[in-house]
Amino acid sequence: MRFMFVGDSMTIGRAGDYTWRYRMWQHLTAVPDGPHRIVGPRDTLYDTAADAPVSHAYADPGFPGPARRHLAGWGEGWQHMAPLVGEAVAAHRPDVLLVSLGLIDLGFYTDAGQTTANVRAFVAAARAAAPAVRMVLLPVIPNSRAEEDAPFAAEVARFNELLAKAVADLSTPASPLLLAARPASYDIRYDTYDGTHPNASGEHRLAGEFAAVLHQAWAVGGPYRPARDT
Repeated sequence: MRFMFVGDSMTIGRAGDYTWRYRMWQHLTAVPDGPHRIVGPRDTLYDTAADAPVSHAYADPGFPGPARRHLAGWGEGWQHMAPLVGEAVAAHRPDVLLVSLGLIDLGFYTDAGQTTANVRAFVAAARAAAPAVRMVLLPVIPNSRAEEDAPFAAEVARFNELLAKAVADLSTPASPLLLAARPASYDIRYDTYDGTHPNASGEHRLAGEFAAVLHQAWAVGGPYRPARDT
C-alpha cells in the first residue's frame, strides 16, 4: 500500500524534528500486514535560518530517504495543495492520502466556508488523477491562537463541522474518505513546542490518530504503539 502525507508546517516539520510522518513510518514498518511505501514529490524539512524547505537534518539520520517523501509545506494549506494534489497523485500513485491541513488557511488565508470549498476542490483533483484513491483527513487540532482568540476558535469549530459534513458527503464506496479524531488529550502545553507545532509527544499523538482510523475502518496496520520513547 502506498501512502502520501499531505500537510502544512506541522507535517513538513523543521530542521531537527522527527515529524509525525516519521512516527507513522515507524508504526507502518512495525506492523507485519503487508508491504508499504511512502510516496510524494518532496522530502525535505523547513530550515528556519534559510526560510526555505531545504533541510535534510531529521532528528533520526537513519530515517530512510524513500520514507521521507511527502507533499507538505511550511505556510501551505488547502488552497495551496488543491492545485498540486492532482499532479502529485498522478505521478506518485498513492493508495491513501493522510491529510493534516486547515489551521494555516483559517489563520492567514480563508474563512471556514472558503476553506471547505478548497477541501472539496482538493478531493475532486485527487480523484481526477486516481478515482479509487482513499483519504484520511484530520480536523484542525488545538492551538494557541484558538485559546487566545475567541472569534478564531469559533471559526475553527465551524470549519471542523463543515469538514465532517464534507467527508460524509464526498465519501464513496470506490473512493472512501475518513475523518480522523481530533486528539481529545492533545495539550498544547505538553504536546507542542510553541503552542502550534508538535513536539515528540504531539507527533506520537497525531500519528496515533491516523493509525487508529486506518486500523479501525480499513484493518490497515494495528493499534498504535510508539516505537521509541523520544
